[in-house]
Amino acid sequence: MSQTQPSIGEALAATVPMVRTLNLAFGETTAERAVLRLPDQPDYHNHVGGPHAGAMFTLAESASGAIVLAAFGHLLSRAVPLAVRADIAYKKLAMGPVTATAELGRPADEIVAELDAGQRPEFPVRVSITREDGAETGEMTIWWTLRPNA
Repeated sequence: MSQTQPSIGEALAATVPMVRTLNLAFGETTAERAVLRLPDQPDYHNHVGGPHAGAMFTLAESASGAIVLAAFGHLLSRAVPLAVRADIAYKKLAMGPVTATAELGRPADEIVAELDAGQRPEFPVRVSITREDGAETGEMTIWWTLRPNA
């Protein structure tokens, strides 16, 4: 039995079945940035042969969750991170594998200060979805909260 902590990717794959279902691959995962990749899989194609909009939504939401865990995972004994709403824009046709890059929309220390002050902070995570040629095919903003534990 390993005494090391699982990576964020391993933790998400173990606890979020959709991460495993879509075979999402974790690249960089830090408190500043998370990068996930959705491989090209015919089972998850849409009517034009690219990744289905729902698969791209799940990719982006998973990237946002990875950065939230990286930035606030040390607070899990005090608060539960929850996605509260999301907006997504599909900008160009996505074909082949796509990558989601997530970034926090507010400084983590401000968010923690609100939690420390007894508030329930909300904060955006912005995600860019790109195809292999670098073209941005979508953008998403997911609003998260840290709900204090009772």
